[in-house]
Formats: sequence, structure tokens, C-alpha cells
Amino acid sequence: MKKIILTIAVFSCTFFFAQKSENYIEISYNSICCGTPSTAPVMNYINSFQGKKNKLEIYRQSRLGREGEFKLFIGTDALSKSNKTKFIKGLEAAINSQNKSKNENSDGIVDFNSQTLVKKEKLNTLNNLTIYKKENLK
Repeated sequence: MKKIILTIAVFSCTFFFAQKSENYIEISYNSICCGTPSTAPVMNYINSFQGKKNKLEIYRQSRLGREGEFKLFIGTDALSKSNKTKFIKGLEAAINSQNKSKNENSDGIVDFNSQTLVKKEKLNTLNNLTIYKKENLK
């Protein structure tokens, strides 16, 4: 009986103290005429950054426009201050590279402002918000 209670207590503490992000950065995928840009450059960077140590929560808000516009929200609270700075700089570089290599007349644009944080309370009020999975990679 003691083992069962101890096991339940350990699992309860694990779920209670599991680190969930309270602050999220926002990346917007906008269309010009022919759909949104691919998430591949950003997701490839995120996947290479995460590795085994840095697990990030990613949410997707879809159906924001007629051409498939959407936003990604990435939780950064699990990162140390130095890793967060490194992550944001690399993310900015990946997004800038993607925007520079796009077709000016037809490809959409990826918007990112590293200074803007979205709080968890705000995320809870958004419609069409789902957990972003790796198989969603375009």
C-alpha cells in the first residue's frame, strides 16, 4: 500500500511541476497571392536546436485567412537565458534567409519580432489553436 501511495505521489508531483511555458514568441506566415511560405526552414532550425536537451512547446493557430495564413507560437521558458538568446538569433537568421530567397511576386512572407512575447493567458483565448507536430512539416 505504501508503494502505491508513493508511486502516486511521485507521478502527481511530476505532472504538477512539469515545466510549461508561460511566454511564447510568435511567428506569422502571411500570403501575398499564392499561399503561405513553407515552415521547413524554421522547423529545420528548431529541430536542430532542440536536440535532446532543449524541448520546446509549439502551437499553431490556423485558418487566419483565405490563403491558409497561420501563426506559430513557440514556448521559450524551458531555455536558459543564453540558450534563449542563441535560439532567437538563429531563428531570426533562418527567417531572414527565407524571406530574402522568396519569389517577390508570389511567395508569402514570414513575420517575426523577437521583442514581442505572447502570454499563456492570451493563447488560451485564441481560436483554432493546436499543438504543432513534426509531421505537419510542409
